[in-house]
Amino acid sequence: MARAPSAAARRRAWRHEVARLLADRHSGVVRRADLIAEGLTDEDIRAEVDRGVWHRAGCHTLCIAGTEPRGEGLFWWALWESGPRAVLDGATSLVVSGLKHWEASPIDVSVPRNATVRSLPGVRHHVLRDLGPAIPVGLRRTKTDVALLRAAQWERTDRAAATLVAMTVQQRLVSTSALMDRWGGTRRCARRQLLGAVIRDVCDGSHSINELDVVAACRAHGIPAPSRQSTRTVGAGRVYLDLFWDDYGVHGEIQGAHHQWGLHGVDDAVRGNALAIDQRDLVSLQIPVLGWRLDPAVFLDQIASALRRGGWAG
Repeated sequence: MARAPSAAARRRAWRHEVARLLADRHSGVVRRADLIAEGLTDEDIRAEVDRGVWHRAGCHTLCIAGTEPRGEGLFWWALWESGPRAVLDGATSLVVSGLKHWEASPIDVSVPRNATVRSLPGVRHHVLRDLGPAIPVGLRRTKTDVALLRAAQWERTDRAAATLVAMTVQQRLVSTSALMDRWGGTRRCARRQLLGAVIRDVCDGSHSINELDVVAACRAHGIPAPSRQSTRTVGAGRVYLDLFWDDYGVHGEIQGAHHQWGLHGVDDAVRGNALAIDQRDLVSLQIPVLGWRLDPAVFLDQIASALRRGGWAG
């Protein structure tokens, strides 16, 4: 006859089950306070850590599955170790809200001014006077319109900032009206000029594309101005600005920010234009408006090359 499990073995099995259920909700990690709330003691936790079954990942976090936080578990760890008033912010908040094809690195966490935080590897803390509206359910995070504007300011390059704005709107994580409203109420902002233009491009393509002063840009670059230009809108609100250099057989199409995710279409356009310039008949160049905003010189150089092939002596 099999012997009944000892009291110690039964308690060990119970605490393993409690920890497993909590870890399943948090991608393999648990908060120490949650284990205590479920009835475990400090001695229970210490026993599993000493046996090498669980692993400490800070003052408040334990790894139940694996030896260190991974995947979404990193977000829980960053929150718990940053304090009870911390929120995920910036690109991290956007990724948690569903942004695809973007890596949240480092993890952005915002805390109020009077919070005490310690440095965490791979985490960038932002001490803010006002955290703004947040989503308290699940992984605490700022709302997408707030997170997007902060993320665009915190990104290292203008290109990354513009890409993030475009991708977030194109993936419908934030409505254009909500973003425009939030932007309208923003007083202080790094990259104000760039972000203002990019947000208009993404949210109000027809208006923003008519703002482009292509003639002035060409003249400043020493290129003949287009002989004619016109704006057209086709199905689903797609907006284009057509430029024609009739004497040289060159057509340029500035495309509104409506389809491509981020700036992937910009690189495709640059490569396609390089091939089109070598064609004998009408040269038609594609110019994504976000690419024009970020680096017009690249496209102006391609326009100049096409015009020279058509007979311009410049």
